[in-house]
Amino acid sequence: MTTNLLHNSWAKMLEMEFDKSYMNTLDAFLEKERAANTIYPKETEVFNAFNLTPFENTKVIILGQDPYHGPNQAHGLSFSVNYGVKTPPSLANMYKELKTDISFSVPNHGNLTTWATQGVLLLNATLTVRAGEPGSHQKKGWENFTDAVIKLISDKKEHCVFLLWGNFAKSKAHLIDLEKHLVLTAAHPSPLAGGAFFGSKHFSKTNEYLITNGIEPIKWALPGNTLFD
Repeated sequence: MTTNLLHNSWAKMLEMEFDKSYMNTLDAFLEKERAANTIYPKETEVFNAFNLTPFENTKVIILGQDPYHGPNQAHGLSFSVNYGVKTPPSLANMYKELKTDISFSVPNHGNLTTWATQGVLLLNATLTVRAGEPGSHQKKGWENFTDAVIKLISDKKEHCVFLLWGNFAKSKAHLIDLEKHLVLTAAHPSPLAGGAFFGSKHFSKTNEYLITNGIEPIKWALPGNTLFD
């Protein structure tokens, strides 16, 4: 795991982080894990969020916890799945909220790459997971790295929107300068939250804040993927 897997803008900013001892420990752990188990996402997609959303383009951060742990699901973007994979329940609830919040047509897929390329950093706190074992790569070092990413954005940028859904994501709020950025919190979109996520209107509130600060809003609409109709 090296900085050459990262988009140049992030690699430059995070170079010192990759030199820390916890990253060496994490690297050794991942090497053993990949030799013995199936790990998601595949190695070339671990830093997909960073490569699709360069540092200079980042304006919205949606924080997840773990990659999906089923076959072909995870591709390095929080809440997003590969084309051809059934839309997971949390993302389906995000689509429901989008439909009531803005003019949004629910797509026939769960791939959020279109958001990422507009500046939405779809960041999981843990960037890898063992197949079929949610949480299996937590507390191995990834959280140190992604906390550093959140703090870097907070320190070096202005007028970003952080969407923190659920207690885990909310626990990261202390890393963010509330004088410079907007933090929106809500229940997690998971069905386990009993619908408490609905009515948060975070998507329209995000764009209102961006527009107020002279920043291009996010086009939340997702083009359909006719290949899998």
